[in-house]
Order: sequence, then C-alpha cells, then structure tokens
Amino acid sequence: MRAEANEVEEAIRGELRLMDPGVRMSRAEARQLLDPEFVEVGASGRRWSYEEMLAELPDMAGNSEESPRYVPSGMTGVVLAPGVVHLTYETVIEGRRARRSSLWRRSGEGTGWRMYYHQATPVPSRGE
Repeated sequence: MRAEANEVEEAIRGELRLMDPGVRMSRAEARQLLDPEFVEVGASGRRWSYEEMLAELPDMAGNSEESPRYVPSGMTGVVLAPGVVHLTYETVIEGRRARRSSLWRRSGEGTGWRMYYHQATPVPSRGE
C-alpha cells in the first residue's frame, strides 16, 4: 500500500507544481510535467493539446505572483494501474470554482510523472 501512496503523493506534487506561477511561465518546466500525449478539456469547454498548452500556459490565469492564483482543495488520488494515478479536487480562482480531474502516468524513460489528461468542470455559483 505504501508504494501506491507514494505514487499518489508524486502525482499531487506534480499537480501543485503546475499551479506554481514560476512553472506556468517556464516552458521547460511545464514540458517536464506534461506528457507529450497530453490533452485537456478546460472549464471553458476548449480542448487543448500538448503544444497548445505549452504555448499558451504563460498567458493563462495564475501565471505570476501578483495575479490571482488557483487555490486547490480536497485533492485526493487513487492508483488506477501501476504507473497511472487519477487525481480529483476543486479549485477557486477569482471567485470561480471548478471541479478538476487529472490522469498522471509515469514514463518508462526515467522522466518521472507527467500529466496525461486534465478536465475542469465549472461549478455554478448556486449549485453543487
């Protein structure tokens, strides 16, 4: 069980790093955390590819110490298979809540854990 807990902890560390303004501004650091086959469906409904995300991440919300930042809560994870972790949690940024789900996978090339898939679903201000 401890090995699974370590895998979840590593995925959570990666998820939190992707919310760090320094990482968001650095293509090199973001590249280390995003899987080359990465796909995201954002809270807007837009589908993002790996290259699109790397290109636009520095211009997105949460990209500087002075700008609003994502505040995560309730982050939990489960190992779906060896080397695959599913994380779920909520964020708030500028009063907007979103439920989030990420799949992380460990690369066999020694590059560590990378986010393979991410989805954000907005939470209506008057609903759960």
